Amino acid sequence: MSSLSLAVRDSNTMLRRNLLHARRYPSLTLNLLLTPVMLLLLFVYIFGDTMSGGAGRTAYIAYIVPGILLMTIGSTTVGTAVSVSNDMTEGIIARFRTMAIHRGSVLVGHVVGSVLQSVMSVLLVGAVGVAIGFRSVDATVLEWVAAFGLLVLFSLALTWLAVGMGLISPNPEAASNNALPLIFLPLISSAFVPIDAMPGWFQPIAEYQPFTPAIETLRGLLLDTEIGHNGWLALAWSVGLAVLGYFWSASKFHSAVQR
Repeated sequence: MSSLSLAVRDSNTMLRRNLLHARRYPSLTLNLLLTPVMLLLLFVYIFGDTMSGGAGRTAYIAYIVPGILLMTIGSTTVGTAVSVSNDMTEGIIARFRTMAIHRGSVLVGHVVGSVLQSVMSVLLVGAVGVAIGFRSVDATVLEWVAAFGLLVLFSLALTWLAVGMGLISPNPEAASNNALPLIFLPLISSAFVPIDAMPGWFQPIAEYQPFTPAIETLRGLLLDTEIGHNGWLALAWSVGLAVLGYFWSASKFHSAVQR
C-alpha cells in the first residue's frame, strides 16, 4: 500500500476508536453540551425581555441563537483537549509506537471525530433553539450552505487548538482548564449583547477576538443582517487558527513520541 493509503486507513481506524470512546463514555460530551443549552434557556426565559431592549423575547431568540451555536463548538472541543491528554498520559501512545501505524493518524482521528461531534452538538442545540422559537425564514439555500461551512471551518480551527492544549497538559484536569478560554471567549463577544452596548474601553476586546466576527457572519447568513467585513475576518481567524493549531499540535506530538 502507498503511504497515503496507509495514512487514510490508519486515520479511519483512529476515527472509529474516538467515536467508540465517545459513545461508551458520553458523560463528558453531555456535560459540555448542557452548558450552551442552559445558557440559551436562561438568557431567553429569564433575561430575554430585558436584554431585548423592548424588542421582545422572540427578537432576542433570533439574536442569541447564532452566538450559542458558536459557543457550542467551543464547549465541545474542550472534550477534545481532555481526550488527547488522556491518550498522552495513559500509555496508549507508547503502545502505538510499537505498531506499524501512521503517527499522524492519532491526531487526525481526534480532529475528525471532534469536528463530527461538534456538528452533531450544533444540530442538537439548534433544534432546541427552533423548539423555543428561533426561525430563519429569509436565508437562502446558498446562505445555509455557507453557514454550515463556517461552522465546520470554525470547529476545525478550535479543534486543532484544543489538540495542542491537550498535548501540553500534564493531565486531563489541566487540559480541561487550559481549554476554558474556548468557553469563556463567547461570553465577552457579541453573542449576548451588541458590542455598542458595552463600555467603551471593553468594546475593542469584544470586537477583535475570533468569536465576534464568526458570530456576526453566522447571524448575517441566517437572519439576513449586515455582515460587512466580518465575513473576511471570520474566514481569516478560522484559517489562521487552524494552521497555527495544526503546526503547534504536530510539533508537540512529534516531540512527545520521540522521547
